Amino acid sequence: MNRFEMRFAGTGGQGIILAGIILAEAALLDGKNSVETQSYGPEARGGASKSEVIISDDTIDYPKVQRPDILAAMSQKAYNMYKKDLKSDGIVIADNSVVVDDNAVNKVFSLPIIETAKNRVGSLFTANIVLLGVVAKLTNIVSRESLIKAIIQKVPKDTVKLNEKALEAGYSIADNVLIKI
Repeated sequence: MNRFEMRFAGTGGQGIILAGIILAEAALLDGKNSVETQSYGPEARGGASKSEVIISDDTIDYPKVQRPDILAAMSQKAYNMYKKDLKSDGIVIADNSVVVDDNAVNKVFSLPIIETAKNRVGSLFTANIVLLGVVAKLTNIVSRESLIKAIIQKVPKDTVKLNEKALEAGYSIADNVLIKI
């Protein structure tokens, strides 16, 4: 791995920024270099937001994502806003409520992320962690152990078990994907 660029995109309040922070922390725990940057609209809750993570074995000399390898989208608005500079061979991981219109140029994984958080985990607020589990399972970019440690470090103590359940649910729905990245 030289440089892996990831963009999480969603609506303010979906925990997109926290997902990026946790992924970057897990990469550090795995002994890799990482940087996370974030952007959200002025309306914060309800507006499009993004969290970008770069992971590399080498020094990261420029901290901004330019051409993401993966776009993980949790809302239609964010997908539409942030899809434009995805690599031509990039991958879209999206909640199944998002209509992906890339004419099969990109590999697309459409999964019930929000539905899984709500119905299987029992909390809509864990959709970001379900998404993180999907991303981790499909890419193997960070270890499960480091993700769990990063979750424990970054979420409120009284939500750790719920977030661990959400991570496992994400791994589980990604297990059902036939083609791995």
